[in-house]
Amino acid sequence: MLYRAQDASGTSRLGYAESSDGIHFTRHVQPVLSPETEYEKDGGVEDPRLQKLGDIFYLTYTGYNKKDAQLCLATSRGLIHWERKGVILPAYRGNWNKGWTKSGAIVPAKISGKYAMYWLGTAGDKTNQMGLSYSTDLLHWTEATETPVLPRRPGKFDSRVVEPGPPPILTPRGIVLIYNGADDHLVYRTAVAVFDRNDPRKLIWRPDQPIFGPETAWEKIGQVPNVVFVEGLVQRDNRYFFYYGGADKYVGVAEAPAK
Repeated sequence: MLYRAQDASGTSRLGYAESSDGIHFTRHVQPVLSPETEYEKDGGVEDPRLQKLGDIFYLTYTGYNKKDAQLCLATSRGLIHWERKGVILPAYRGNWNKGWTKSGAIVPAKISGKYAMYWLGTAGDKTNQMGLSYSTDLLHWTEATETPVLPRRPGKFDSRVVEPGPPPILTPRGIVLIYNGADDHLVYRTAVAVFDRNDPRKLIWRPDQPIFGPETAWEKIGQVPNVVFVEGLVQRDNRYFFYYGGADKYVGVAEAPAK
């Protein structure tokens, strides 16, 4: 597991932890990715998402310098030592996203000769919605739509924020994407969206209700209250494990049967 942790000044780094059962983890003492560049300075590195393609792990993360947040990429063959590839979606340069870029979720295989990645951008009305970009080499990305591929919905649980969770699952019936939504009160909940298997721009299904939300005290009380934020998804035997942040203070796990 890669996870975000903050020091006493609030600067974020990424830590590494191991587990044999998916529930009990042992943490390495030192972080595996710390802020070094100008686009990470003081704020740190956040929002890790992992995707393995071939023998290489691709890590999308947010570089935050206390001024701007931008979607960045690093690669590794062993999860401990990372090579930075730089900012892959600069802030303020999108079709509809007029602010920051964060949280890249890469589809695990090429579709029509291109890789696809869902990500979060800030629209002109200051809400955070979901975009889509294509790439042939995983380093250079081009925005795929003129408008959000998964927009916010006024009056619903995702009226304020629509943000990709773990990397999508590619199935014969569609691209299954776990996403995190927040309402106008900034209560974060988790839902599922399904996109067309051959066209990642085309939404097939989206629920009216979330599948997961803050219930326990440690999900409701913390650095940011009323938050569950899923970033990791693992299938182990006949179970799925959700790895998520609780109230921006804890890391939790939830499980469900794989059907």
